[in-house]
Amino acid sequence: MRTAITQLFDIDYPVILPGMSWISTPELVAAVSNAGGLGILALGPLNPQQTRESIQRVRELTDKPFGVNCALIMPGAKENAEIALELKVPVINFSLGKGDWLIERCHAYGGKVIATVTTAKHALAAQQQGVDAVMTTGHEAAAHGGEVTSLVLVPTIVDVLDIPVIACGGFADHRGLLAALTLGAQGVAMGSRFATVKESPLHENIKQQVIAKDQHDTIYSPHFDGLPARYMKTPTAEKLTRKPMNFFLAAWQALFAALSLKVPLWKVFAGLLVEPQKIRLLANFGAATPRLKAATEQGDLERGMQFIGQSQGLINDVCTAEEMMQRLVKPLGSTWQQVAQQLEQSAVALQKAS
Repeated sequence: MRTAITQLFDIDYPVILPGMSWISTPELVAAVSNAGGLGILALGPLNPQQTRESIQRVRELTDKPFGVNCALIMPGAKENAEIALELKVPVINFSLGKGDWLIERCHAYGGKVIATVTTAKHALAAQQQGVDAVMTTGHEAAAHGGEVTSLVLVPTIVDVLDIPVIACGGFADHRGLLAALTLGAQGVAMGSRFATVKESPLHENIKQQVIAKDQHDTIYSPHFDGLPARYMKTPTAEKLTRKPMNFFLAAWQALFAALSLKVPLWKVFAGLLVEPQKIRLLANFGAATPRLKAATEQGDLERGMQFIGQSQGLINDVCTAEEMMQRLVKPLGSTWQQVAQQLEQSAVALQKAS
């Protein structure tokens, strides 16, 4: 199956595992890449040494192309990106920051760069910086999706760009892949669906909760980690997303986050005065981390919060990454034929009725 994305990244299928913190680990990344897609390693929770070890571990598990994800606004992101560039990772995916320096150095060794965006404005800016593709994250997506649904966001961005678009948000089966291609995307990223395959480290309790819940059981709110994000609906999630963290609690959390990341405290105090919104955001991220890990790693939804997309309503089982990939690509031809037949039958019926 050939699209601009499969050619760009030298993969078999236009299907991507996005970089999800605590989920997109070397084992899952390698499983998706070995199945013919592109696995992207999440660097967000890692320090430079862990980043180096994780990239090396991916290479032990697969000889296929893979990528890494860097949220540039986060502390330690630049250091992790430096490791990825040093190790010449084939694909680098960045978000929440200007990545021109990263693009230049990645291209220098023949690597490719994806920017994650939620608006046409940001997509155009990324193209101008020189990225090879963009990943558009629609409103349906888990975690930090945009305000616009994929049905509108994808073709809007396709229309203004000259580079390939990867659709993300609401895609979990072969029908979604076909729909994304019809909208003009050259591939899809499926976070929630790959988070629930056997190779995923997501706690088994959470996987079963995803299967049990439907598309209505999510909450989209800016009041937990500081950015608008989508979570699994639980009593805990409803409580924690009612209102934003107050300034004094945010400052307190920023101090704890700084200590854990070994950031000098004077930088936190200076930031509170010069960049209060950025410090508040980092404080929210710091406060969110233990609750996100409690759900993802321990399966605890009484104390924890779980990122999940509306596509959980389409997830009905736990299978391997290889099985999932075959489910995505094998039925495409027959599905398109069915759609064509249905359209033809509808046209005939309408003609007879008139």
